[in-house]
Amino acid sequence: MSIASPRLASASGGLPSAVGWAHLLLADRLHPGARVVDATAGNGHDTLFLARLVGPTGHVLAFDVQAEALAATRARLDSAGIDPACCTLVQTGHETLAEHLPAEWRGGVDAVVFNLGYLPGGDKTRITQADTTRVALAVAVENLSPGGLLTIAVYPGHEGGREEQRAVADWAESLPAREFEVQLLRPINRAASPPECWAVLKKG
Repeated sequence: MSIASPRLASASGGLPSAVGWAHLLLADRLHPGARVVDATAGNGHDTLFLARLVGPTGHVLAFDVQAEALAATRARLDSAGIDPACCTLVQTGHETLAEHLPAEWRGGVDAVVFNLGYLPGGDKTRITQADTTRVALAVAVENLSPGGLLTIAVYPGHEGGREEQRAVADWAESLPAREFEVQLLRPINRAASPPECWAVLKKG
């Protein structure tokens, strides 16, 4: 009996990547009309994925500090036929999330996505930083709705990535178990420092 081709396998056909795991979890929980945040828009892949999940009645608020990242994101959304009114792009660091979150979203965000590291195809010296990421993560979980989901793709293999990984791990382990469920998905039997996916569920 043959096995059906997986939808979100890695490029080699194996288990999902860190981003693939995040997408599986998000697709399972998000619904049309949801309010979601892409804290690190990059080239727009996650922003587009979220926009398709929440549909024209939902909204995506996407952040990136680099103008070229937001230009790539807008081009990707336009190419896919996404209504521009459904996605707000903000050129700023994710640590300013509290300043830009609409008042009606506070405590009612259905999902927040972080894809850390550097902009693929961009300047590899411009990376997300442990201190600002921790600020953004704290604001993100504070504003999740009950049952809301936070995903974090972490890349410890690049310069500065290990420090950010430790910061994310320390932060996640500090979350009170009565309020949050935290899980970590990562390859175990690889010698390198592979990407990993953290998932945080705010209990209802």
